[in-house]
Amino acid sequence: DVQLQASGGGLVQAGGSLRLSCAVSGFNYDDYAIGWFRQAPGKEREGVSCISMRDLSTNYADSVKARFTISRGNAKNTVYLRMNSLKPEDTAVYYCAFVHTTVAMTTLIPDEYDYWGQGTLVTVSS
Repeated sequence: DVQLQASGGGLVQAGGSLRLSCAVSGFNYDDYAIGWFRQAPGKEREGVSCISMRDLSTNYADSVKARFTISRGNAKNTVYLRMNSLKPEDTAVYYCAFVHTTVAMTTLIPDEYDYWGQGTLVTVSS
């Protein structure tokens, strides 16, 4: 089975930066995509960013464009989310998720994803 391990969350002041990591195991091909999602207390889970391992195409939610960057690590089984210029409204539990795809896909719809990591908490203080 595919397993994902998210890490890198923490407490940071507004304007600061964090880098989240998602380690993927149990799948040895490039026909998948990894998405980052977040869920704040009392709110629905929302898509933040995703990357297709097929062609490294990416997608971002409007709320994080120009501040967050998703990338694949050199080890290929790790995906990073670099978060700059953090705002208090970025506070949430961040999850990474996996979807097996037959084409390059960069969807931010949570229901499209098959496997989920356990989440890592990001808290941005004002």
